[in-house]
Amino acid sequence: MKTSVVLRQSAVSMMFFIMSLSFAVTAHAQHAPADEIAGTWEADDGSVKLDMYKAGTEFEARLLYGNQVVESDNVTFKLDTRNPNPALRSRSLKNIVFLSRLHWEEGEWVGGSLYDGSSGRTYNCKATIKDGKMHLRGYLGVSALGQTRVFHRANG
Repeated sequence: MKTSVVLRQSAVSMMFFIMSLSFAVTAHAQHAPADEIAGTWEADDGSVKLDMYKAGTEFEARLLYGNQVVESDNVTFKLDTRNPNPALRSRSLKNIVFLSRLHWEEGEWVGGSLYDGSSGRTYNCKATIKDGKMHLRGYLGVSALGQTRVFHRANG
């Protein structure tokens, strides 16, 4: 009789161990895809290069290059002259945080804000990664009324 009690306790302990292990694996799997967006990305047409990084529980991106925000020499960054905030119009567009508040939700990054330095406008944005490419969609109001840019991981 004592043997059956010990066996039951061992079985229950083993069941809890397996359950806790599966929760740990699930939790890890949920965090790994969210961080997949971090890194340096370049638009497939070569017009934009950005550095996506984690900022707390959200993701942000700095602009490393953009053919619409550099002077004709393709090196010197333009000033943020179209910014709606007059105090920011004299800053360089180099390395500005132009994408913020993206967060992982149900298999995609959503809720982001995307600043377009060439126009001074701010858009909503979301992103997905499919076949190793990031699809970044900027839109006003409804996602269907927007534009998607495709990025690949940049070397180095």
